[in-house]
Amino acid sequence: MDRRPLVVLFLLIYMGTGFTSLAYEVLWTRMLSLMFGVTVFGVVITVSAFMLGLGGGSLLARRLIGSPTRALQLLAVLEFVIALYALLLPEIMPLFDEVLIQMVGTLEIQWWQVTQVVTTLLLFVLPAMAMGATFPLILRATAVENIQLNMLYAVNLVGGAVGALMPLLLLPMLGWQESLWLIAMVGITLSVMALLLSIRMRSENLFAMENKLTTAHERASPSWVALLAYTGIGASSLMFEIVWTRIYGMVLLRTEYVLAILLFVFLFGLGLGSALSRWMRASWWLPALAITTPFLALSTLISLPWLSQWVHQQEFDSLMDAMLLQGALIALCTLPVTFALGAWLPLISRNYLDQHKVGSLWYAVNSFGAAVGALLAGFVLIPWLGSAGALIAAASLLLACGMYWVERKVFLLLFLWIALIGWNYPRLPEVSQLLPQLAMSKALSLYEDAVALTHVVERPDGQRLLLSDLQRMDASSDPTAVTVQKNQARLPLLLHPEPHDVLFLGIGTGITASGALSFPGLRVTAVELSQGAINAAQQFFSPVNGGVMRDIQVVRDDARRFMRIDTHRYDVIVGDLFHPDMVGRGHLLSRQHFQRVHDHLNSGGVFVQWLALNQFDVRGLQVVMHTFAQVFPHASLFVDGYRIALVGMRDGAIQAEDVLKHWRHLSPAQQVEGSGGEGVWTWLGRYWGVIPIFDVPTQDEWAPVIEYHLPQLRYAAGIDVMANWQWLLHWREPLDQALLQLSVSAADAILFQRAWMAMEADVRLWQEELKGDDARAVYWARLARHANGLDRWPAFALADRMFESLSHGAPAGVSMEDALHEILLIRPDHEGALLALLKLKGQQNDAVAVQEIREKLFALTPLAMPLRLQ
Repeated sequence: MDRRPLVVLFLLIYMGTGFTSLAYEVLWTRMLSLMFGVTVFGVVITVSAFMLGLGGGSLLARRLIGSPTRALQLLAVLEFVIALYALLLPEIMPLFDEVLIQMVGTLEIQWWQVTQVVTTLLLFVLPAMAMGATFPLILRATAVENIQLNMLYAVNLVGGAVGALMPLLLLPMLGWQESLWLIAMVGITLSVMALLLSIRMRSENLFAMENKLTTAHERASPSWVALLAYTGIGASSLMFEIVWTRIYGMVLLRTEYVLAILLFVFLFGLGLGSALSRWMRASWWLPALAITTPFLALSTLISLPWLSQWVHQQEFDSLMDAMLLQGALIALCTLPVTFALGAWLPLISRNYLDQHKVGSLWYAVNSFGAAVGALLAGFVLIPWLGSAGALIAAASLLLACGMYWVERKVFLLLFLWIALIGWNYPRLPEVSQLLPQLAMSKALSLYEDAVALTHVVERPDGQRLLLSDLQRMDASSDPTAVTVQKNQARLPLLLHPEPHDVLFLGIGTGITASGALSFPGLRVTAVELSQGAINAAQQFFSPVNGGVMRDIQVVRDDARRFMRIDTHRYDVIVGDLFHPDMVGRGHLLSRQHFQRVHDHLNSGGVFVQWLALNQFDVRGLQVVMHTFAQVFPHASLFVDGYRIALVGMRDGAIQAEDVLKHWRHLSPAQQVEGSGGEGVWTWLGRYWGVIPIFDVPTQDEWAPVIEYHLPQLRYAAGIDVMANWQWLLHWREPLDQALLQLSVSAADAILFQRAWMAMEADVRLWQEELKGDDARAVYWARLARHANGLDRWPAFALADRMFESLSHGAPAGVSMEDALHEILLIRPDHEGALLALLKLKGQQNDAVAVQEIREKLFALTPLAMPLRLQ
């Protein structure tokens, strides 16, 4: 009887179990990242739970299985149970999260994170154990067909590789819940196939073969030393995966995309190594793999600068194009390591008589080691040693464990080579080596923990950047950037009639919070999860944030958890800018988060959530604004530069009379600093209108929208800021409606009108700048400046263009000094003009003027390198 169709069906089912298991892993990682707000936490917990469950399930099933038919029936039941669990998960996780916050939510952040890790680990171990049980079950079920261990292992890994990539295709199209349901349907189909196959096996009367196999006993077992060595290899392999996810997620795609690609490469490499192992001679290949694989792993660190430089110089037509090309590069760097690890199991199992039974034991101990390795890498080695140190530690562990299969222990001298590499690469490569745009910069600080990797980078001009996970700029010390960041505090504090308690969700460089220093009698609290950002604000940005960290209370916590457990109420809450396309960050733009903020406001309290126009398209803006307006019925929009502010009040709406009353209680100096020198009417004139109703989905914590939508915008045409401006202009409230909404008195109407018109002229100015039409940009800048001379944006535009023209010399009949003074009449704080005038006065030996200009410059930009070198 031809048994080939039966063999193919066995292989297809086991390939399918690998497909669903890895698809679940990526989807559950995504979900846990939403819960934790940190992608790496989700990666480590999901991977650890999976490996722990795979090992435990493999050992448990190894003792419980009976006949091949019974094994196949049990496999069918387990696949159905896993699918059912997946279908229930969207309902389970929000309840689990809420129960957890009610029980232990008030713990210190470190212990809260430990509790989250342990409980979620236990929650996901059970379905993972069911997945792990499929390996010994399929080995038992296929024993009657004499299918080789390496072939089974290979097809399962190939199925897993495809399953790891599938969510990347499904998530942008369907979202998280629908993608999970689709994979669960595949799992149910596999369950039915396995059940039907078991019925066929029983009908073919295979009892004789089954009984024979049941009574067969293992003739040889591996020693505990060998098992321990292979456990260590499992630990090192997952340490590699966690570290690679961190470092490639910094320089390439977002972390969750890198994880999916790495899982694909891992499983494809393991499958390829397993399949090709049948032609390898164990006595030669095992020592070779033990010696070479650690150094292949270390080469991924050495090649990182080249990889990063090359990728950042490329242009990609779409997210899919970026994933394919960057995924190919990741495969090029990591596939040799995963190939070697894949060949290891079949090669060491070959030395034992019952390969199928011993193979499940090897599989179990390797999985246990992998779980421990993932936890060690994510929560111990990376925080203590950094990503580079963790990679070196993993390579050392792999070499030490691999030595078990090397007869000539003289090769232990190779540890000296690893030590030498560790000496030369104790940390990640410099930022200047990784990012072309920062080639001349130097890193002042690098702080790495399980949450994030935070750099403080100094450019050649002395200005500093705060980088989160290397490539995402959070803030800068440039004078214009400082002004914009302070404005994020100025607007809400001007709009509240009598602010006392202020909360900042996010600290960044501390510059935004420093915008509150000029307002009297404030109690300021700031919440920040990244210890690296807190350290940077205290140590490296204090010259530009006014030493604000001494005057505010900083709480190290996740903003989502803080808003769920804090019992205090605030007059003003400010939602800082962040990168909304990153997993977990989008929950700060969700309906649930906005509701928590609303509930933390005092009567008359103001909440302002800032958004950067260069991070959204029109649809993304509509989703966030629609979600915001559901919680704050009278929500309105203000515009400041390329940033927009969603403004909501706990009750009522913004009233100009209340704003003016607060303004008049400020001293003249406080009015200047509190408004950035622009006056209260300039800020009221930036009012755009009541947020209209949009026919778009709501951003939900557990069903996010923008996190699947925005990543695609980084590629192809990118963010179309011009389209954003056009859309905003399309629905801006008419002047008479704005006067009515803000209840502007007739006596003040002309002041508001001039500021309102200047704001619209500003937007026209920025549109012309985007088009590259300088003449039209100057036209709108002059018009805006004529309408409102205090508005800084047209003044900046005019001053910048006048200064740029001086590169060709001063205008005819005008000296360079007079030209510079003319620029400073428009913008007294124009850094370029002040530096040029400083140089000119130095050449004239005018010591008094030099000192005056230097004092102005130090007040404006204390980090400017030319000043520090003089």
